Amino acid sequence: MLLIQYAQRICYTIIAIIGVPVNLVAIVILSRGKCGLSTCTTRYLVAMATADLLVVITDVILWRISWYYFPGSFLDITPVCSIIAILPCAAADCSVWFTVTFTFDRFVAICCQKLKTKYCTGRTAAVVLATTGILLCSKNIPLYFTLEPGEIIDNVPWDCYTIPGYYIEPGWVGFDWFDTVLTPLLPFAVILLLNALTVRHILLASRVRKRLRGECKEENGSDPEMESRRKSVILLFTISSSFILLWLGYVIDFLYYNITGINPDDYNDSLSTFQQVGYMLQSLSCCTNTFIYGVTQFKFREQLKSAVKYPVTSIIQLINKQNN
Repeated sequence: MLLIQYAQRICYTIIAIIGVPVNLVAIVILSRGKCGLSTCTTRYLVAMATADLLVVITDVILWRISWYYFPGSFLDITPVCSIIAILPCAAADCSVWFTVTFTFDRFVAICCQKLKTKYCTGRTAAVVLATTGILLCSKNIPLYFTLEPGEIIDNVPWDCYTIPGYYIEPGWVGFDWFDTVLTPLLPFAVILLLNALTVRHILLASRVRKRLRGECKEENGSDPEMESRRKSVILLFTISSSFILLWLGYVIDFLYYNITGINPDDYNDSLSTFQQVGYMLQSLSCCTNTFIYGVTQFKFREQLKSAVKYPVTSIIQLINKQNN
């Protein structure tokens, strides 16, 4: 267990060091609107990057890293750590469901041409994101009452421990199921379904367009429409696949302790290690989207290069002016 704790300390520190700047960079670059993406797509991606940044700050830095580097600080006072415990859950829910709303937006844009003009707009995206965020934050309020102090020193409650009844009382067990079905079991199912329907539509549309263009057997020219869809699908599928793979360990752990009836606090070393690895991969999912944009989006890469070059060129220009 000492080895996994050491690995956790290193892993969460790296995630914090990488996660904050990459998500800030993604927010700035996408917000400028120069990546060749539609307004609604840009808003979904900015919202996803913002939610990921909040997860890194609240979950990785305030909740996990503080335990390693600042034990016994004011962050460990029960009312404070209870609030800190809720914030990562709300941020993670938003991160996951913003991915779902983005997936649905791309599904409508590709598969529902009549609905596209009304739904795939910047205003609709803003309404969907705001409504989703408010509902998910409200859903996590009950979590505040699932925690209790570990000890009381000079009438000050310290630390946050899950109440014993959370895993056995019907009400809390039902809430735990609702919480995990909502995030991430239902998103898993929705994303897989929408992606499957999107692939099916694209394959059928591709055949029809080839037939209409007289290219059933051999392509004689490029199709701008299909090329645009291809790029959109690559971005969509890469983000969706990354989300599913990195959250899979968390889902398996949830299903295991509910099917077997074992309290996670009673896990042996092997099960505890698996659980902690799942948590680390879940946290890592908040750092991947920016790299995905860089790999799949040419204009995003160009904007990123310009952002990296700008300080260097500014310093060189300043030095040259001083020399002259």
